[in-house]
Amino acid sequence: MRDERVLTTLEDLEAHYGSPKETSLVKEIDYISDHYRAFIEAAPFVVLSSVGPEGLDSSPRGDPAGFVAVEDAKTVLIPDRRGNNRIDTLRNIVRDPRISLLFLIPGVGETMRINGRAEISIDPDLLSRFVMQGKEPRSVIRVTVDRIYFQCQKALVRSRLWDPDTRIDRKLLPSTGQMIQALSKSDFDGASYDSEYPERMKREIY
Repeated sequence: MRDERVLTTLEDLEAHYGSPKETSLVKEIDYISDHYRAFIEAAPFVVLSSVGPEGLDSSPRGDPAGFVAVEDAKTVLIPDRRGNNRIDTLRNIVRDPRISLLFLIPGVGETMRINGRAEISIDPDLLSRFVMQGKEPRSVIRVTVDRIYFQCQKALVRSRLWDPDTRIDRKLLPSTGQMIQALSKSDFDGASYDSEYPERMKREIY
């Protein structure tokens, strides 16, 4: 027997939610306009979502604002900095180029979204364009834009994401060392990991 409380078809969804507003449709285009470029170049943070045989992945990337370079009206370039070497996003891209980007700008309610296709370049000339603290990125992710549009402020307003009064003291949550120690099957010293982290961050951020 069909559960009427569960929406399982497009017809169910459209009947429940109704038609989208015209403004939510006209904002979606297939190229980077001058207005949209301004948002991308002001963003110091982007979330990359990808898909592969093992499933989905969303990965945060950040650098000083403008670190995502707008190459032309259809292309953005994202440096891949030093990380934990899991390379989940990159593993996905080499097998399925579909990618989605979500740009956030501190203090700004709107976000910018790109859906497109990605490839991974290790072209020396390209890497040299993204040097930080004397170090090149390991690779550059080149994204071809299929669709781009901005998201309205509602989610960030509801969450009060940029409101200083909603900030949480980091000490109220489990530390990185504590979480790894609890999950590790080896003899892992979480306290030492935490105490050494600030200096390790300085050495390994780029």
